[in-house]
Formats: sequence, structure tokens, C-alpha cells
Amino acid sequence: MALIVVCVLPVAASYFAFYVWQPSGRSNYGALVTPTLLPDGALATADGGQFAREDIKGFWTYVVVSPAACDQACQQALYFTRQVRTAQAKESTRVARVWLLSDDGTPDAELLAKHPELLVARADRKWLEQLDGTAVAQVWLADPRGQVMMRYPTELDPKGMIKDLARLLKYSQVG
Repeated sequence: MALIVVCVLPVAASYFAFYVWQPSGRSNYGALVTPTLLPDGALATADGGQFAREDIKGFWTYVVVSPAACDQACQQALYFTRQVRTAQAKESTRVARVWLLSDDGTPDAELLAKHPELLVARADRKWLEQLDGTAVAQVWLADPRGQVMMRYPTELDPKGMIKDLARLLKYSQVG
């Protein structure tokens, strides 16, 4: 009788777990999107240089898409991406941040001074189409191969972002 219970119990528990007590099925905060390679071509940076997809290869990269007249949502997105990167401690060197300007404006110098390792580039039409560039600040996460793979909601939760990035850095073999 004990042998039958030992053999049947795991099967019964698996059926119960699958049909009755189903797990939520999602543990990430950001929404996974179909990995799409960022566009080719160089973009002009705020300091007069050039930025291309190749510059972020090898890094997990937060991409914030917003107009240069950075509103409260944009400032919060920039702040949270900085804090999430900092929260990774010794792994923070594997994370980059890019602010893609969706218009022709000039970002505030005081705001840029608060984000010393932020790369600022003016997005062209191809980048904006791919990243759904609108007037609302949006945060995307690109993998070390230069593919956008996650999009965050407009109302950001830094704890969820930290958890997502920590898990990716822990299990990633690249970047």
C-alpha cells in the first residue's frame, strides 16, 4: 500500500498543481517583447559625437525615449534607471543607459549634470518607429546583442526593475 501511495502521490500532485492551483506564470515586471535588433546607423549625440548600436553591444542597456523638454515622467525614468543600475553594485559595469531624444530640442544642462554616465542621442525616424517614440517617456531594456527585449510600463516601479535586471545579470552568459 505504501508503494502505491509513493508512486501515485506525485502524479496526483502534478495534476492538482496544473489544473487546480495554477501559478501566475510570470515573474518579470517589464513586458517581454519579441527581441528586435535596434536599427543600424549612427545618431548624433548631445555633445556632438556619434552613437550607434555597436556602442552598447556587450551591455544590458536601459533606453529611455523622450523629448528633450524632459517632463516629470521623463525625469523619473532617468532617475530610476540610474538607481536601478547603481543597485546592481559590482554588476553595474554591465549596464548602460541611453536617453534617445524624440525631438530636436536641447536637454537641460542641469538635468544632464545629475546623470554623468548617461549617453544622450537624437533618435532618427527608424529608431522612433521601432521604439514607438511618442511624447510620453518610455523605458526599454536592450540585451547585450543590441536587441530590445523588454518594455516597462509608464508608471515605473524601481523594485520591479531591480528584480528584472538582477535576474538577467545573474543568468546571462553575455554582457
